[in-house]
Amino acid sequence: MHLRPPSVDHGVQSFIWAVVFFLFLWFGMRSVGVSGATSFVLALVLGALIFLFIRIFGEEELARPHARQRRRRLP
Repeated sequence: MHLRPPSVDHGVQSFIWAVVFFLFLWFGMRSVGVSGATSFVLALVLGALIFLFIRIFGEEELARPHARQRRRRLP
């Protein structure tokens, strides 16, 4: 039996990354003394930008294997 990880839609993966970075930024800004509202708004905006960036540029497209072409030899 071959075990594989579950297939997760790319939008869900992007959302999870955005939430993780949002929490990291929010708690990080709170720990260095940024006010609550400012840190929440900045982390929310940056989390949305991270979501869009990963959603647009994060999906890896696998290259299709090319059919082998015969090389022509020079006479």
